[in-house]
Amino acid sequence: MSNEINLSGTQIRSGFYTTLVGLFIFVLGAKPEWFGADRSPVVGFVQIVVFVIGLAILCVGGYVGLNALWGDYERSIAADIGFRLVATGYVLAFFTAMADLFGMGTQPLPEVPFFGPVQALGMEIGQGLILLGFLLAIRYKKDL
Repeated sequence: MSNEINLSGTQIRSGFYTTLVGLFIFVLGAKPEWFGADRSPVVGFVQIVVFVIGLAILCVGGYVGLNALWGDYERSIAADIGFRLVATGYVLAFFTAMADLFGMGTQPLPEVPFFGPVQALGMEIGQGLILLGFLLAIRYKKDL
């Protein structure tokens, strides 16, 4: 009987590259001036949508990569909780970023959507939950 783990290198690599693409899109939406694409003094609808999509791709890539690192082993309860925290954090970040479009923000429609300080705080809390979830999902022990 072998103590080797069956890890899928393809899934790990695809999760890693997907995470990098998501990070690039997220940063493009959050800081377009770094790429010479800033056209407005405020954070508007298109910019919000771009960084929310980037965050989604980042979360999917992280899930695929970390899930592949578990290999043939059964995931721990902490890892299951972690993956659910990632999803919860994304939902929180998504709904706080899009609060104006849902009529719950500081600028309800038909006003121009605006990414305000309360929405930024909600995004930060959501991203903190995503980070905590990914930390819980890491497989720390070599043999479980």
